Amino acid sequence: MAPSPSIPKAAFWMALSIASFLTMSVAGRATTAELHVFQVLELRSVIGLFILLPLVKMSGGFAAMRSKRPLAHIARNVVHFVGQAAWLYALTLIPLAVLISIEFTTPIWTAILAVGFLGERLSWPRLAAIVLGLIGVLIIVRPGVGSVDPGHVVVLGAAACFGISVVLVKSLTRTDSVVCIIFWMLVIQSVLGLIPALYEWRNPPLELWPWILLIAFTGMSSHFCMARALAYADATVISPMDFLRVPLSALIGWLLYQEQIDAFTAGGALLILLGNLLNLQKKATKPPEVAAS
Repeated sequence: MAPSPSIPKAAFWMALSIASFLTMSVAGRATTAELHVFQVLELRSVIGLFILLPLVKMSGGFAAMRSKRPLAHIARNVVHFVGQAAWLYALTLIPLAVLISIEFTTPIWTAILAVGFLGERLSWPRLAAIVLGLIGVLIIVRPGVGSVDPGHVVVLGAAACFGISVVLVKSLTRTDSVVCIIFWMLVIQSVLGLIPALYEWRNPPLELWPWILLIAFTGMSSHFCMARALAYADATVISPMDFLRVPLSALIGWLLYQEQIDAFTAGGALLILLGNLLNLQKKATKPPEVAAS
């Protein structure tokens, strides 16, 4: 049974998800500088699973983690694993703000798939939020000004995978608990990444373990909070909220990596913020729709 729709609750959980994703970006850059992408993914999934175990126990134990939709979990996590691997690899190739900006072609895929497969309505405020957000991203990235970096193509592929993943998560929230969804994400991705990780394995230096633990925790919490947000609102509402990661990642890049913030970045960030304000407006004339079970 899906909870009653609530934009404030969705926005709260999405804010926590964004904070987790941004922290994971910093930890991801630190760990992939020393370790192979597949090893980082495997450590993240295995350690994240242990971090999740108290929530599993509180939710009824392993018996409560049973799902009637195992194929949906497998499909979601295969696609998401590929997207994550591409995203972490691109993190080693291009600046953080550019990576996050290009990643935000994801709402295009999410909106199209959510309308086609989940029966969601693409209202004018939601469409405006997506359009303004994407214009903001294009202003920040300014494609065509310079040569195309291979990292740009890699992130674009990751974005398509993430769009499919978001839609599948929204579908799963209609039948499975959030803890169940994250539990199977960590289990399935641990299995998927085991052999590639062992092939590329090297013992992490002691000073890298705080970053490994941080990426494991935020890797779990970011998706837990996003799944909670998706339980309270449509995917077409949630995805434009995530645009806020673009200006925030630019700020982090400036503070930590001396990546410059120019007028284009500031202008694009304002459009993104405007789109999110439009997206969060409630329609007083129409009662909220409860997701079908």
